[in-house]
Amino acid sequence: MSRIAQNYCSVCGEKTVCCVPAGDNRERVVCEHCGTVHYSNPNNVCGAILTWQGKILLCKRAIEPRYGLWTLPAGFMENGETLAEAAARESMEEANARARELKLFGVFSLPHISQVYVMFKGELATPEVSPGIESLETALVEPEDIPWDDLAFPVVRQSLKLYLQDPASDRVHNATAIRHEDGRIEWLSN
Repeated sequence: MSRIAQNYCSVCGEKTVCCVPAGDNRERVVCEHCGTVHYSNPNNVCGAILTWQGKILLCKRAIEPRYGLWTLPAGFMENGETLAEAAARESMEEANARARELKLFGVFSLPHISQVYVMFKGELATPEVSPGIESLETALVEPEDIPWDDLAFPVVRQSLKLYLQDPASDRVHNATAIRHEDGRIEWLSN
């Protein structure tokens, strides 16, 4: 865990410390005043590879990180929704895209940034897509026209690479990203 990310207790308002609580095996943010342990767990990111007649939906990011680069519609899961609902919501928010028949495509663990990506694949209900508030533009691109050098995130590149190996496959991928000291990302299939 990184050093204290929460300076004050959200229960009582007192200052917190970073320590290993009794009965635990790792550092946590703890309030010594009221005893609350503030757990910090990985974020779930849900997204989708959506197609229309073989073309793949991409969104150009209008927000940081990676402003101006291309991505698949994806974002943080909200409380009270399923994984597939999160992927469908993100597709609507980022590209005004209605997803049909989402199927689980892959689970990608990114321990170096404490995220788990859950990617789905499916078809667009219609080819009408347009930028949402988090996108500068949207595009339906042929596989050979994917802007590989302008993709926002390594997990997007890996998802597209695996998808293009066999678009009709029902295989569910499971991989972990290993970040090397030089910044290079290596994918290990589980």
